[in-house]
Amino acid sequence: MAVRASDVSRLPGQRVEPTPEPQTPPGRKMVSWFDPTVLAKSGMKALLSGTFGRQADRRLLDAVSRPQPLCFDYSVDDTGHPRDELWLDYVSDLGDGWDSTYAVASAVMAPELELTDESGRTHVTRGGDVLVFGGDEVYPTASVDEYQARTVVPYEDALNKRRHRPHLFAVPGNHDWYDGLVSFTRLFCQGRRSNGWRTQQQRSYFALRLPHGWWLLGTDMQLESDLDAPQVEFFQKVAAQMRGTDRIILCNAEPAWVKQQVMPRAGRGFLDHNIDFLEQKVLGKKVSVFLAGDLHHYRRHENADGRQKIIAGGGGAFLHPTHLPKVDQSPGGFVQKASYPPQRASQWLAWRNLLFTALNPWFGVFMGVVYTLLGWGIAANLNEGAVGAPSFREVINAGVQSTGSLVLGAGVVLGTFAFADGRRGPLWKKTAGIVHGLVHLAVALLLTWGVSAVAAPLAAELQWSLRRDFLSGLLLFGGGALIGPLVVGVYLLLSLNVFSCHPNEAFSSLSIPDWKNFLRLHFDEDGQLTVYPVGFRRVPRRWKRGRSPEDPVWIPDPTDTRATPPRLIEPPIVIHRTKALPMLEETGPPGPTDMMVDKHPPGGAV
Repeated sequence: MAVRASDVSRLPGQRVEPTPEPQTPPGRKMVSWFDPTVLAKSGMKALLSGTFGRQADRRLLDAVSRPQPLCFDYSVDDTGHPRDELWLDYVSDLGDGWDSTYAVASAVMAPELELTDESGRTHVTRGGDVLVFGGDEVYPTASVDEYQARTVVPYEDALNKRRHRPHLFAVPGNHDWYDGLVSFTRLFCQGRRSNGWRTQQQRSYFALRLPHGWWLLGTDMQLESDLDAPQVEFFQKVAAQMRGTDRIILCNAEPAWVKQQVMPRAGRGFLDHNIDFLEQKVLGKKVSVFLAGDLHHYRRHENADGRQKIIAGGGGAFLHPTHLPKVDQSPGGFVQKASYPPQRASQWLAWRNLLFTALNPWFGVFMGVVYTLLGWGIAANLNEGAVGAPSFREVINAGVQSTGSLVLGAGVVLGTFAFADGRRGPLWKKTAGIVHGLVHLAVALLLTWGVSAVAAPLAAELQWSLRRDFLSGLLLFGGGALIGPLVVGVYLLLSLNVFSCHPNEAFSSLSIPDWKNFLRLHFDEDGQLTVYPVGFRRVPRRWKRGRSPEDPVWIPDPTDTRATPPRLIEPPIVIHRTKALPMLEETGPPGPTDMMVDKHPPGGAV
């Protein structure tokens, strides 16, 4: 039985009962992205952060006021002796719902984690001495309260007293920038400690020197994917410390190698070459491993040299689809080797949009109001002197004569046009947006027709003293709340599975907490890097308190039999110790394969 500090202070002779420990986790539910209030707040934050971010870039201020070491050296231990090995965990896109975020955190913070691959082989891994957050550390928008509830508390409770606190480094994503990076800086860049980690960095970008010539670099591309001048200068100085044989792991908040594939018609602006510029002109050598989040799933690309481009954005946020067809082959010869969930499963998950109304009840309320405003004036005109059920032609005529309905109808079409995805070009955006809006108007007219036919006899049967207009409004609201979101769900389903559009909207509407992932990296005594991609098919939904400090504060409830333990998404990816690949001149001949990759580590268990 725990006693709070506030229970100790009492008047002499006053007996205070101790406050019992909570029996349910204190976390929050998954963000409901189609909740109108969430949409409004997130949109306003994004607008303000974009406006002020262009005028006052916090990175420029921190570069002057917050000096930090050129690199944090983990190639040696606390006594100054070279490290034989190092374990490092990479988690991206976290800080959303409790179940998903805490399930990942509990595995990350475990002293040891036994992982089984698809062949049944078991691999014993160790909790990382270093923890890297790869971007978007909180949802929906950054604030001290949201970070505390959605990120800090889950990791503190997951660690408890099971092992030492890891050193934490964080890469900011666009959601971290929604308050101008203020909360991110306070939490991760001021040397603050929590019961879950110890922070080290002073700026929003950093460099880690790792054992056996490995380096990990974390960048900050701000909201416009911009690599600012002080950051370029910083990484130039870091590159000057590297030997010719050193290899680089580059952590970026967004996967630039996929962005241009899913939006091929957008073209490439000069800011889209930031990663190429950093690799070719600043670092002067090819990056061995690219790590990124932003897309909330696991996907790995590999080229003939064995260089890896890995998306691991499964730290807790809603799931993103993996079945977009235009990202299997990336520029530069990088071919997709694995995805989680599999593309077939992702395609089936999109059908959950047919449950859009049940999954997004507050959006249903919003659509109920819209349909009521669209049809109420029409129904009122039809109710005046009506004897029987009106014809559909009469409903259309009444709609044309209702100025309010016409104005609101035009607003609906403009809204759906603005909502439409433009990745297939302006013509598709215009067509899809207008058709979507016209379907809503047609459904609203049909609903109004049915309501007008039902309202009069129903009001008479119930002997209501109120006018039929009131009953018509109630029926319009109920019908719109049920049917309006279904129209949106069907639109998103067709857009994604047929036209490869709206991947973000079609899956954010589902708020799927499952199919989570993180990466565990092991730098061994031979200088080779082993990447363990850890997946969670179904996270627990019920929790109970742990029994001892050696347990996390919350453990899965055994009655939740559908929950699955973490396991390997694919066999470990092993990058053997070889020399790094130098950058070649654009006109130079292709170089030999200098990097070897093996998905099965020697000896089985690690």
